[in-house]
Amino acid sequence: MTIKELIISNPKISIIFISFIITFFITLINKFFTDQERIKEIKKRQKEIQEKIKEHAKKNEKNKVLELQKEILDGSMELFRHSLKPLVISLIPIIIVFWWIKDIYSATSIAKSWIWYYIVSAIIFSIVLRKILKVA
Repeated sequence: MTIKELIISNPKISIIFISFIITFFITLINKFFTDQERIKEIKKRQKEIQEKIKEHAKKNEKNKVLELQKEILDGSMELFRHSLKPLVISLIPIIIVFWWIKDIYSATSIAKSWIWYYIVSAIIFSIVLRKILKVA
């Protein structure tokens, strides 16, 4: 039995399995191609700044709030830069796999909804794998 026949005979299970494989691949790329320590530092700092913003907003100190929001924006830009490298590395393989998957699932009982099975399972797997692999 070929992979294509196996997928067509069990479309729901196979899309969940494929979702796991792709999500695992992306999570590993994110873990090994980003500076995890720096990302954790930035996120921690942003949480601290959010607390300060709440305090200053209660005191109606708009200038301080704007200054802190600018600092959060700077941190967000740095996080974005860190996420670009893994995105570039994984984009082409993912596009090829999705092109292949789309063709296969068009002949199954979940032809119109396979993408939703993929999205929901990928979100769940991403949360779980990021916790297990300690990815920031």
